[in-house]
Amino acid sequence: MWWWPVDFGRPPTAHHGPRAGLSMLNPKDLKIDYYRGSGPGGQHRNTSETGVRITHLPTGIVVTATESRSRHMNQQRAMARLEEKLAARSKKRRPRIKTRPGKAAIARRLDAKRKQGDKKRDRKRLDL
Repeated sequence: MWWWPVDFGRPPTAHHGPRAGLSMLNPKDLKIDYYRGSGPGGQHRNTSETGVRITHLPTGIVVTATESRSRHMNQQRAMARLEEKLAARSKKRRPRIKTRPGKAAIARRLDAKRKQGDKKRDRKRLDL
């Protein structure tokens, strides 16, 4: 009989290895609140506080998770979301590359404006 190690208690993670699923965040920087989740789920959902709200105190980022009826699953989802937001926040944005029209484009535009001005000037000269 084959045995395959599967952990049904955790959502799938992108990491694998000895530190998989472990957060690198300082627990002192987090404020974790539990509350009653709304929506479908019956009496269990209405009577237990399974919704998780995590606030990262240094940055003020707030994430929530209420999808599951399990507090543990929701806490893992909220931690993953917080890590994603912090990673996106720390990612350096590429600076905007300023572009300007080339000399030929500028010359064409000025030539077209000059021709239009000549047309208008010629119309004025015909008035007698």
